[in-house]
Amino acid sequence: MGWAALSNGALLAAAENAGFDAFVTVDRSIRHQQNLTRLPIAVLELRAVSNDVVELRRLTPHFDAALERTRSFLYVTLTRDGTTETLAPRAGG
Repeated sequence: MGWAALSNGALLAAAENAGFDAFVTVDRSIRHQQNLTRLPIAVLELRAVSNDVVELRRLTPHFDAALERTRSFLYVTLTRDGTTETLAPRAGG
């Protein structure tokens, strides 16, 4: 989409402006770099053994349920065992 030069905050805003419902990332530091209560879009952090596609694919059986949690929380982490951790409840959620 031509967004390679965007930093995290600008990237999140661009994703929201493009109509995305959630931003999926493997960046574990984004939660510390952004004000979670003011995120412009929900973030789903994938936490696998590594960022290798084979490892990330192991999360796919749990992906839909984790993505669904972004309706209630602005930040959701999908861990390698398939559980989710949630931060920053959505207002009214």
